[in-house]
Amino acid sequence: MKTPDLSTNYLGLHLKNPIIASSSGMTDSVKKISNLEKNGIAAVVLKSLFEEEIILEMEETIHSMTGRSKTYPESFYYINKDIKPKGIGRYLEFIGECKSNVSIPIIASINCISDQKWTYFAKKIEQAGADALELNIFQLTADFKREPQDHLKTLQNIVDKVLQATTIPVALKIGPYVSDLGSTIRRLSETGIKGIVLFNRSFSPDFDIEKLTITNSNVLSSPSELHLSLRWIALMSQYVKCDLAASTGVHHGDAVIKQLLGGAKVIQIASTLYKNGPDHINVMLRELSNWMMKHNFHNLNDFRGKLSSDQSRNPAALERVQFMKYFRDFVEESQRG
Repeated sequence: MKTPDLSTNYLGLHLKNPIIASSSGMTDSVKKISNLEKNGIAAVVLKSLFEEEIILEMEETIHSMTGRSKTYPESFYYINKDIKPKGIGRYLEFIGECKSNVSIPIIASINCISDQKWTYFAKKIEQAGADALELNIFQLTADFKREPQDHLKTLQNIVDKVLQATTIPVALKIGPYVSDLGSTIRRLSETGIKGIVLFNRSFSPDFDIEKLTITNSNVLSSPSELHLSLRWIALMSQYVKCDLAASTGVHHGDAVIKQLLGGAKVIQIASTLYKNGPDHINVMLRELSNWMMKHNFHNLNDFRGKLSSDQSRNPAALERVQFMKYFRDFVEESQRG
């Protein structure tokens, strides 16, 4: 059997394979991105620019022109000092440098929480040459003054304003902590965006019991975190009107295969690049290719979505049946032991 075709389409972009480098410190320089390309990555999502950085620089410009300033939210005072002085102009230059030095698609990234003031910047990202834009939307629904529908409204407002500002493909990267997640994913897929990434990873707090301070836990993902995104990729892939990308917990080729079987168009990786290095991309691609040859699959469409939940008109009922079967089998196995 000849070598399988690993190519795919995502956000309307043709990719040589389904593995993308997600936004991280591995995608913050042309040198690193060039190395990822040499090792087989199909596209990169640039390290995110934060909404607060865009607003802060805009406000500082207004202040220098008018002598007036405004009070900023607390988060403005915690913007990374190594990033902020470079400014948003440097981010636009970075996009251009990437486009001049690599041939793979460049997806810009903005980490945002609101639809306020910054959305005009999407047009500048398009003008800088980015092939697409990913909005990493951080919404931990712990603001008890807001109703659940308010969060969906904010997401909708962000999408509307960004789509009005740019013509390049837009993807949303969201977290799992959303009320009525399935319906939210489906509704977002109908807004005109080209893709949804499931899921981003929130800050994971831990407590230092000696210093009595809050620290970070589990900065990098582990393979055990695959199952949350795998479940929702499989549940939603046949019920959305845009591409789905899988993220978090993908460390080896078998996880790539599983997400494709669930219906993912592409898979985003970051933690495995930190742990295993860029050359691990080729290892994952070989594992995918060898598995496809073993099962006589010629291209990704031969098996993509094969294990998704489209076999059931009620995915929740299917999940229930699968749980009961698993629980029964587990009890029977333990009794035999």
